[in-house]
Formats: sequence, structure tokens, C-alpha cells
Amino acid sequence: MEYVLVATDSDDLFDDVDAALGDDRCEVGRVNSGAAVFGAVRERQPDLVVLDLQIGNMGGMATSLHLRNEAGGRRLAPQRILLLLDRGADVFLARESEADGWMIKPIDSFRLRRAADAVADGRSWFEHADGMIDEGEPAV
Repeated sequence: MEYVLVATDSDDLFDDVDAALGDDRCEVGRVNSGAAVFGAVRERQPDLVVLDLQIGNMGGMATSLHLRNEAGGRRLAPQRILLLLDRGADVFLARESEADGWMIKPIDSFRLRRAADAVADGRSWFEHADGMIDEGEPAV
């Protein structure tokens, strides 16, 4: 990955993602609202979009659906999306988000790196409330 876009209004979460994914080969950028994601994606064409479930005025689920709608209308290139969930119960919402993968917080750098690599490579990564992880083919 060369560029990862993170949408979160949490400085701590951004710092965790940047520490896990950012290095000499990968820049990690940030927007503070879901509404800002579309413009940032058009401008930078990230290899991966990481969405916090709760982002100010437009949450991760709505943002994921918006990106999918724009890609479906050919107004935006298809994106690889990883959704960061607040708790296991949010898996129900994540299933409706059309994201390529999701993780349940708290995140750790090892799991985040594995999930980000899987999703950026076109595979799915789905963590469940019971701790099980389904990794496989791209989400439909």
C-alpha cells in the first residue's frame, strides 16, 4: 500500500492506525468527517479507505454506502473499504455497509496490519463478536 485514507474524529484512533500502517512506503492521510471522504478519495485515490463507525456528521456505514453508490454510478473508482466497529453488536450494521472488511475495537497493530493487507489485496476480512475471523474472497 502506498496511501491509506483514515476517516475518524478520534486523534487516538488515527495515531494507532498511522503507527500500524504508516512507514517509508505507505502514507496515512486523514479526514475528520464522513462527508469529507468522497473528496479525499477523488483527490488521492487511496489503496485503502479505513472508516471509523462513528464519525461526526456521517458515520462509517453511511460513508461506505456512499462510496459504493458513487462507484456504482461510475463517478468514482471502486474502493477497498475497512470499517472499524465499536463493539461486537455492530457486526449487524457492518453487514449492511458493503465494506470489504471490518474489525472490532480495540484494535492492535498486528490485527490491523493483517486486515488492511487482506482488504487492500482484494480479500475480505470479517471479525465477529465471538472473536472468529473470516478471511477470503472480495466482498460482493
